[in-house]
Amino acid sequence: MNSYQKRRAALLARITFIFHDHFGRYGSPKITETLQREGWTVSERLVGKLMKGAGLRSCVSRKFRVQTTDSKHDSPIAPNVLNQNFQTTAPNKVWVTDITYIPCRQGRLYLASVLDIYTRKIVGWKLGDRMTTDLVLAALDQAYEAQKPPKGLLHHSDRGSQYASEEYRARLKKYHMRASMSRKGNCYDNACIESFHSVLKKEFIYCTRFLTKAQAQQDMFEYIELFYNRKRIHGSLGYLSPVQYEENYYKEVS
Repeated sequence: MNSYQKRRAALLARITFIFHDHFGRYGSPKITETLQREGWTVSERLVGKLMKGAGLRSCVSRKFRVQTTDSKHDSPIAPNVLNQNFQTTAPNKVWVTDITYIPCRQGRLYLASVLDIYTRKIVGWKLGDRMTTDLVLAALDQAYEAQKPPKGLLHHSDRGSQYASEEYRARLKKYHMRASMSRKGNCYDNACIESFHSVLKKEFIYCTRFLTKAQAQQDMFEYIELFYNRKRIHGSLGYLSPVQYEENYYKEVS
């Protein structure tokens, strides 16, 4: 085996390791970025070619949709303060939240998530079998306890009855948060959390078979807390993970 063949074999071995180390969730762009950070001189085209030849294909989602927003209610609607302004200057200034459906053989589940726009970190989440106000309150409480944000944080959601409820509005007031809500039927107003749920489904939900709710809870914890927040690199964050990006911010301001 000549030096060219040895390098190709070593490169393919490293690509295969990175692919499996990230549970088959990385395609050629992220694997190329990871390799280049390790010192490899390699193009995305070559990485894609080698992956195709080795049968390494990242997870692909199957599309189906379950309605998770009930906007037919008489509760007060907050103005759309966020207004698709997804640029902010620090963590814990703007949070977005939503609910998505999680299929499970033992019975359907719903995930309420709270995402920090600056870091793309999931700061709070709760998995439950009903789309109740308690579900979204639990995710918000977890986020508040974990992050301890300053007063004035902008909290954006859709117009769902859970977020518009008296209990939820009272909790936002207790935490000194300002409420913002999307326009009716406009998913782009909450694009950041919609994007997270899309990634979640593509990389995890539709590549995993949940037989029990206990399994779903454990696997969700591992995906969000151990992989997505701490390990998964994001192009919009300079190919850092949300936790790394957050840590870098506080290092710079300290």
